[in-house]
Order: sequence, then structure tokens, then C-alpha cells
Amino acid sequence: MAAAGGGGGGGEQEQLSTEIVNRGSQSFSVRVRRRLPDLLQSVNLKYVKLGYHYLINHAMYLATVPVMVLLFSAQLGSLSKEELWDRVWVSARYDLATVLASFGVFVFTLSVYFMSRPRPIYLIDFACFKPADDLKVTKEQFIEMARESGKFDEESLEFQKRILDASGLGDETYVPRTIASRANCSTMKEGREEAGMVIFGALDELFQKTRIRAKDVGILVVNCSIFNPTPSLSAMIINHYKMRGNILSFNLGGMGCSAGIIALDLARDMLQANPNNFAVVVSTEMVGYNWYPGRDRSMLIPNCFFRMGCSAVLLSNRRRDFPRAKYRLEHIVRTHKGADDRSFRCVYQEEDEQRFKGLKVSRELMEIGGDALKTNITTLGPLVLPVSEQLLFFMTLIKRYFIGGKKEGRSSSGSNSSRASISKPYIPDYKLAFEHFCVHASSKRVLDELQRNLELSDVNLEASRMTLHRFGNTSSSSIWYELAYLEAKEKIRRGDRVWQLAFGSGFKCNSAVWKSMRRIRKPTSNPWLHCLERYPQPL
Repeated sequence: MAAAGGGGGGGEQEQLSTEIVNRGSQSFSVRVRRRLPDLLQSVNLKYVKLGYHYLINHAMYLATVPVMVLLFSAQLGSLSKEELWDRVWVSARYDLATVLASFGVFVFTLSVYFMSRPRPIYLIDFACFKPADDLKVTKEQFIEMARESGKFDEESLEFQKRILDASGLGDETYVPRTIASRANCSTMKEGREEAGMVIFGALDELFQKTRIRAKDVGILVVNCSIFNPTPSLSAMIINHYKMRGNILSFNLGGMGCSAGIIALDLARDMLQANPNNFAVVVSTEMVGYNWYPGRDRSMLIPNCFFRMGCSAVLLSNRRRDFPRAKYRLEHIVRTHKGADDRSFRCVYQEEDEQRFKGLKVSRELMEIGGDALKTNITTLGPLVLPVSEQLLFFMTLIKRYFIGGKKEGRSSSGSNSSRASISKPYIPDYKLAFEHFCVHASSKRVLDELQRNLELSDVNLEASRMTLHRFGNTSSSSIWYELAYLEAKEKIRRGDRVWQLAFGSGFKCNSAVWKSMRRIRKPTSNPWLHCLERYPQPL
């Protein structure tokens, strides 16, 4: 990697980390890696404004209520009981039209308020598919299966072994057996078989847990990034369960590991427009169909991380489902960096020199992902942070853009360190906004960098690390395996807030915020129940 020159060299070097590898008796090698950009160093004001714009749009009408109550109370407080009764009685006798008109305006305003309020979206329950034990592999077995396929040379196998050793994955993840076949496993037949296994397995469990019929579902949203057959996966589900003919079905493809929250956002919008309905959101990815048999190292990386998995979520906008709902959806914030060419191509599906199709991962992924994450959490902050944190954040922004600007104008020849101290903003403590964190379990390295930048504790990222170790990177469904872990550990209590954070190709970073409606007891059906006593464990 070429060294950066000029005045930007210091900032470039701060985003690099070094690691000593291949240490020998007389020599060693130094590996230089990119890290996530330090989120403590820069915040774009326009995304803070966007967050407050969301807040004002949804909550400004509530600000007028306390003012009206205060004025009305002050007026009533200046009157005695006799004077108040006389005024009401006289108005009722001699100015009946005014009384009726005022009452009509009150009823109309109240009706408009309740009719314009967004319908609450409840999460009734969810299910995560646990594959059969005969699909379980250790890291050594995975390398042996790749060797048996005859598609990789020893150099490619050794590279995959090194990636696996540092991945954070354990020895109980699941892969389809077809990857060991010498024949092509990326076929429509194999893809449909794997899709049927994981999707129907998750949906069967969901319908059993919630005790609703498939025909009761009015909205169906399915997301799968790589495998998109015709007819679609949503059509496959409708055919399998014989769902009703007027169901609103959607199939999202090519949207990466953050597509689960995108599908959730679409389901929310459809529920807002269609009252008294159930919506099912299915998130999955096909491992066998996405298997890369070539030798390009940047395209071998997904082979090492992606594993079988699927989640199915039941949502409702029916107010009578309030007593049995687990969570209420509070916020969804989506960030898309696709307008930037580097972001657009950092995770890119293409053919290699041998014409093998695969998913190419750029070396700049960490830097690009950090930029998307910074934008997303800056926009989310005004919606979720307590007032004390927002005030501190706002005051430092004022200091940065007014006081700092004047000082720089007076002494343009000042030192870089003094200017940095002036412009460095206060980054709010997101641990004050959420009790639980479900961060997409992509890799150990990404989770380490997120923990460092957001200053999270090991407990905050326990669910993400344990999910990566036990199930691997299950793509868009990983955030639900993490929530299942928290439920199995009985960590969620009434009123707790859960932050689901996912990122994927495009490049996209999306957040969903849930509020627990009740204390969640250990469920009778959960993918963690068989191994719960072994977790957490050091990685």
C-alpha cells in the first residue's frame, strides 16, 4: 500500500492498524489494515438536522398540548368556584350556540388527532430457523468439504483457513452439504431446495407460536439478496401455504445484509395504509447458491463467513393485539450511500477471470461502512437520546461552528492540534438510549471496531458476538438470532429499548428501534435453548 503524502497523511495513517504476522526466528511480516474511521472526530451537521426534522414531523403537534393546558389552567385558576359556575351556567343559557360550536370544534380536533396518529406497529412474535444437526460443521470440516469439492488449490484453501481462524465463527455453524460436491452447486434446483428448507422451517415455527393461520396474513415481504428465482420466493410461500388471493406480497432482492430492516420498513408502511392486518417479514440468504468456486481472494471471503439461517417476523396493527404483543416499533432510520462510486462497488457481485460468479469485497469496506454508520447514528440520535445528551451535543455543535470558526479566522496559522480540539464534537452516549444492542454479526473484526468507536461494553455486544460464534453470518436474519439470544437469556424487561443495527451492500446502514411491551420470559421454542448453558463464552 502506498504511503499517503501531503497534509492528509496524518489522517490517513490514523485509519490504519498494524499486525505482526508470519513471525519466524529471523524474520516477520507486518500487515497493514484499514479500520473504521474514528466517529469521535467528525459529525456532519446536515444529518443532525435530518434527525431533528424526523423528530419535529412526528412530535411537534404534542408540543402545543402542554401550552394549551397551561393557558386554560391559568384562566380557571383566576376564578372562584361560584364565578366559574356562573360563567358556565350563563353561557349555557344565553349563548348556547357558542357552547355547541366550541364543543364541536373540540370533538373535531380530537377526532382529527386520533385519526392522523400513526397506527402502532406491534411485533407479536418471531422465529429463527435452526437447521438439522447433520448440516453442522466445524472449521476443520468446512475446509475438508472445500478440499473434497476439488474446486480450490492449496493456496486458496490455506487462505480460507486463515480467514476462518480470525473470523469469530465457532464449530457449530451450518452449511448445505452440496458445497462438498464436485458438481456445480449454484443451480436453481439447489437454491430452491435450500430456500424451501429454511423459509418453511421458520414460517412453520412462527405460525405454531402465534397460532394464526396462513390465510390470516394480509401482507407478505420477503428479502433474499442473491437468490431471486421466477416465480419469486414470496410466490413460493403463497403457493406452499395456500394463502389468500388478495394478499399484498413483495420480494426484495440484491439489497444485502441490511435488507431485513428495509423489509421491515416496507411492512410498516403497508400496515399504516391497510388497517386491521397481519404482516409477515421473511429474511434469509442462500449459502449454496452464493458459493464461489474460484481463486480470487476478495471473492473467497464470503465463503468463510456466510452460513444458513432464516427469520420470520409477525407484525400487526390491530389494537386488540396489544396485550399479547412483545414489542412496539418505535423508529426506523435508513441511510444509503449508493450515490458514491466507492460505496456502490465496495460489495459487488461479478465474474472473476475464470468466469466464476461471486461476491467481491473491497479493501475499503471498513472505511465506507464507518462513514455510513456515522451518518445513520447521527440521524438517529435526536429521536432516541435523552434531553441531557442532546443539550450537550447541541452546545458543542454551537461551539464548533461559531466560536471555532472565529478563532480559525483570527489565527489561520494556528496549530492543527488546537483547531482539532475546537472542532471535536461531543458524541452522545448511546448506552443511555438503549438497554440492548443487536448489531449485525458480520465478522469479529467489524464488531471489535464498532465496539471501540461507539464505546460499547462487552455486555452490549454479547448477543452479536455469540450469534456470530454459534450461527455465523446469517446475513439479514442475524439481528433476529441476536434478539432470540436476549430472549433466551431472559434479559428483556418491560419498557426496555432494543436497537437493531444492520449494514450491507449499496452501501446501506439501517436502524430499527423497538420498545418491549412486557417482560419476556424464556420461550419454549428458540434456536438457543439446546446450547444456552454454554454461552456466553470467550472468543
